[in-house]
Amino acid sequence: MPKLTAATSVPPATIPQTCPPDADVASIKQSILRHLKCSLARDTSTATLHDWWIATCMMTRDLCLDRFIRTQAVHNEANTRRVYYLSLEYLMGRLLRNNLSNSLLLENTNTALAELGFDLRNLLNEELDMGLGNGGLGRLAACFLDSLATLEYPAIGYGIMYEFGLFRQSFEKNRQVENADNWLPDTNPWPIRRPQFKQNVPLYGYVETCYDDTGNPRSVWHHNQSLLGIPCDIPVVGYGAAGTVNFLRLWESRASNEFDFQLFNEGGYTEAVQQKAVSETISKVLYPNDKTAVGKELRLVQQIFFVSCSLQDLIRRFKRDNSPNGQVAWKVFPEKVAIQLNDTHPAIATAELMRLLLDEELLTWDSAWNLVTQVFSYTNHTLLPEALEKWSVALFERVLPRHLQIIYEINLRFLQLVEERWPGDNARKRNLSLIEESPVKMVRMAHLAVVASHTVNGVAALHTQLLKESLFADFDDLWPNRIQNKTNGITPRRWLRSCNPLLALLVDGKLGPAWTKDLALLQGLEKWADDPAFQGDFMAVKHANKVHLASVIKHLCKGLEVSPHALYDVQIKRLHEYKRQHLNLLHILTLYRRLLANPNLDIVPRVFIFGAKAAPGYDLAKDIIHAINAVASHINTDPRIKNKLKIAFLPDYRVTLAEQIIPAADLSEQISTAGKEASGTGNMKLALNGALTIGTLDGANIEIREEVGAENIFIFGLNIDDIRALSQHGHDPRAFYETDEELREVINWLFSGYFTNDDPNALLAIKRSLLDYGDPFLVLADYRSYLTAQEKVDAAYRDKTRWARMAILNTARSGKFSSDRAIREYARDIWHLSPLPVP
Repeated sequence: MPKLTAATSVPPATIPQTCPPDADVASIKQSILRHLKCSLARDTSTATLHDWWIATCMMTRDLCLDRFIRTQAVHNEANTRRVYYLSLEYLMGRLLRNNLSNSLLLENTNTALAELGFDLRNLLNEELDMGLGNGGLGRLAACFLDSLATLEYPAIGYGIMYEFGLFRQSFEKNRQVENADNWLPDTNPWPIRRPQFKQNVPLYGYVETCYDDTGNPRSVWHHNQSLLGIPCDIPVVGYGAAGTVNFLRLWESRASNEFDFQLFNEGGYTEAVQQKAVSETISKVLYPNDKTAVGKELRLVQQIFFVSCSLQDLIRRFKRDNSPNGQVAWKVFPEKVAIQLNDTHPAIATAELMRLLLDEELLTWDSAWNLVTQVFSYTNHTLLPEALEKWSVALFERVLPRHLQIIYEINLRFLQLVEERWPGDNARKRNLSLIEESPVKMVRMAHLAVVASHTVNGVAALHTQLLKESLFADFDDLWPNRIQNKTNGITPRRWLRSCNPLLALLVDGKLGPAWTKDLALLQGLEKWADDPAFQGDFMAVKHANKVHLASVIKHLCKGLEVSPHALYDVQIKRLHEYKRQHLNLLHILTLYRRLLANPNLDIVPRVFIFGAKAAPGYDLAKDIIHAINAVASHINTDPRIKNKLKIAFLPDYRVTLAEQIIPAADLSEQISTAGKEASGTGNMKLALNGALTIGTLDGANIEIREEVGAENIFIFGLNIDDIRALSQHGHDPRAFYETDEELREVINWLFSGYFTNDDPNALLAIKRSLLDYGDPFLVLADYRSYLTAQEKVDAAYRDKTRWARMAILNTARSGKFSSDRAIREYARDIWHLSPLPVP
């Protein structure tokens, strides 16, 4: 075992000793210096660290672009079938290290920079995380792009080039504060603008029925506004010997007319530039606050903007390659095109493709619908009603009148099919209709996606079962084979080899590097799970990562010092009531209260590590952040508990922070209410890196238990059947509050004002949610079971040999959760896509 440090640079032995022939150390140095002098007009004496970072990125980009050009040439020459992945989010993180690692350039670049007097680790910190996503949805999309390129599948990702990310999070007086995340400075070297492929997107106006020369009626959309979409491409580099470099095409919005000079001359000075300003807000920020009517409209416009640009772009590509003698061969469109909707946000793409085929390409309805239903597939990521997206008919009629007309026609024909299947069953029609006949009529976007797609998939076995049994039960009755499961996955390139180089080195020493592209090979580690020497090495890696994370916590949490010898208890995910960060908080308060009653209580010291952002308009989630930080301010400074508990809420949680937290985690908190988490991918990343899971039977936790073994995971709480029974018999959260004295005392303490400067109303919304509004996510019902499971964690952690064995087996048995496995399943079962190797 090599000497371990907390450094995050990759040891040379972790990189297979093969790299592109034009990427030796001398060539890399020359390329960096050339970009520094020519591209940036800097000399080595005046260049800043940021200049050196840009020059290194440009060197890397040059080599990636060579592979990209070869890839596209091979794809175009073969006129290959491609998958087009439509997602409103891509949580890419930083690109330099990932691209160097995937290109097998990391070691040589590290050496080249060292010879130039620089440490690669310092340069990496110059890069900002790309602000293109928020949570697991966007990170999954990024992992899928990585796997598609590594496995050499022809693919293009489509999304929006947000100028600002969700927000940068800080804490003031224990509350979340949102600041602009301006991640895209003018000097960012990764996006490549491609204005020659710009697209125009019509909006608003009205629809008129006209007649062609043969007397057939046609709908004509007289739009009165339009947006210009300018594409920016980001290379997606496959790992290792794979020659494939796919790309992510992101659209930035511009006004179709930069400046209305006539209006200016007529005295409308402000109005003359208003259209330009409004148009450019479309790609300004990820997820505008949709609590207001203006915010809702902006989100709908964002969605039609990016899907329309993307569909027009893929149609352009298809027509270029499939128009013999000037006639477009539309019959082969489904042979060349597969379109994947990543959740419900892009569902409007189905109606937009119909519009393009009907109005622009002049196909008949039946011909157009036949093409649409052969190319689309839809991934559902949630059972939560608020995330399924419904838009008011009035909003649709104003912004997208032609699309509303098309949706009405789709619905009419679909309900005729329902009537044929279930004559006279009006209740079934109401459930299945694309239009919700509520007081405010709504368009159901998830229903539209299901009707227009040939395949619908859930993202974990339980989630898919619940889709069939509840959310889409009638659709499953109508089309029994349409819904299938595709359990999520994560890329081992970023989430083990890159983020945990010390563990990657240890694994390489036992198995070689091939596991990087075949994660199932990790199972070979099982033979060393009981070996004392390997256990020692494995836990030494964990300790080194904890030392590093302790330094990060000290830097980000105002000097908070935590011990790497404590158990690192980690909950990192979007802040939402169903994810139950407040259940975690009740456990912390229980331990705190016990320690105050008995300072000599023998418990395993713990550092509770949180990373989470609450949506700006989600007040209750922001109150939970306030509560955790308020409790932390007491616990972290209370000498009576002798440093046995610490709380570190790391601000501005993002991919780069996750890459530092996950390798150091001992315990992975996956404690959502059963049936609410579709899958989760944080649970997979943490298990892969040797953290043990404490969780409910929800999402992919069930499959993690199946893989790692029930004895190597801590399961607690109500399952789906228990919750259904509780609901049928009447759930009263106050019954748990009244009958569990410890729970009652902890809740009373939290809401007494003790932690909030004697203001008992500061956290009143949380109290009402738990006690007065039915505790919808069953926090109190699962409290006692959760504490029992945590006591089992405490006992297991004391037995160092047992814990090491359990941690090793979690890593060894995580092979199923590779995004490579998931992508192969999508390609085989949904997209019918074959790899196309690039020399």
